[in-house]
Amino acid sequence: MPDRDAGGLGDTLVDDVKPRVVVLGSIARMPVAGVAWQALHYLEGLRRLGCDVYYVEDTNAWAYDPERGTLTNDGAYPARYLARLMEWLGLPDRWAYRAAGEGAAVYGLSETAFRALFAEADVVLNVTAATTLREEHLRVPVRAYVETDPVLPQLEIAEGREFTIGLLAAHTHHFTFGENLGTPRCPIPVERFRYRPTRQPVVRDWWPQSTRPAAAPLRFTTIANWRQSGKDVTWRGEVYTWSKHHEFLKLIDAPARTHVSLELMLAGGDAPTRSALAARGWRLGDAEALSGDILPYRDYVLGSDGEFTVAKDQNVRLRSGWFSDRSACYLAAGKPVVTQDTGFGDVLPTGRGLFAFRSMDDVVAGLDAIASDPDGHARAAAELATEYFDAERVLRRLLTEAGV
Repeated sequence: MPDRDAGGLGDTLVDDVKPRVVVLGSIARMPVAGVAWQALHYLEGLRRLGCDVYYVEDTNAWAYDPERGTLTNDGAYPARYLARLMEWLGLPDRWAYRAAGEGAAVYGLSETAFRALFAEADVVLNVTAATTLREEHLRVPVRAYVETDPVLPQLEIAEGREFTIGLLAAHTHHFTFGENLGTPRCPIPVERFRYRPTRQPVVRDWWPQSTRPAAAPLRFTTIANWRQSGKDVTWRGEVYTWSKHHEFLKLIDAPARTHVSLELMLAGGDAPTRSALAARGWRLGDAEALSGDILPYRDYVLGSDGEFTVAKDQNVRLRSGWFSDRSACYLAAGKPVVTQDTGFGDVLPTGRGLFAFRSMDDVVAGLDAIASDPDGHARAAAELATEYFDAERVLRRLLTEAGV
């Protein structure tokens, strides 16, 4: 088993020089807790490495305003949301949001500071490829594309889609959560760009372990969108789907096969779907209500005994090696994870604290193993997070591979 993240990374990035790193993301454009936590881990990990870090959203895409339930080009709501998060993080004066549209206002930083930031920055991390880089972004010497959802971009490039090719070509380095890309284990075509494997950084002390009551029944949870459309892809005559509901439906009878309580905190899902799930023994909750703020979302993970979830068909059948940023947070909290096999077992240890399944029998075996020794698997989950997802360790390697 590879051990490329197994140590030797030191305590801080630099002694005297602080590289200025701009993280581009979509916290305000998609104001839900899961998106926020993903980017916040990057910001805090970089700060702990000694970087001079800023967070910026600079995009022509409209933001979603959950207060009105609509997309908007008004920057007021996303700016307020982002300001609250950056205050919580301790970076109240190191963020900017530029609303969509020609000549749009800049929130957070002054317009002068915003323009100077990209002229003076050493590194841009374009997390989730949230931003299509423009002329001012191209002034930054190191521009890292950080791909959290592989497969679709690679297949679009193989088909010659000019937008995707241009999006990636604007970067100097390319990182992906698809850790098997470019290996014999994964048939996804890799063309034009060199993809370097990375994974979600997690600030371990943000997810403190708790002691569970010994006699309480185990409750495994997850937080997910039920149905998503528009990103299915056809390759070599096969359709590879994006929406996770396809995979959940294959396991709809899982509650009847285990004594562990299974709970889905869902965004979406119509009344008949929810009724069908409930009839099969699933406990259900409202992910949209939960995800309005980062702390209730975290409390929900901390109050669970583990995570049971699925992956996108694209990652499963093409064995990209992708691993969920949310699942990494469960592990950090000492919550064992039972999740669908995407080939991540080639780079992460499984069988203790983390289980990959391909069938219903695998699901039952994983849940039964954890139920037989919940405390032992909780410790193993936390140890795995420390060794493989520690924010400083993951980000130091990323920056080193980017030549910083």
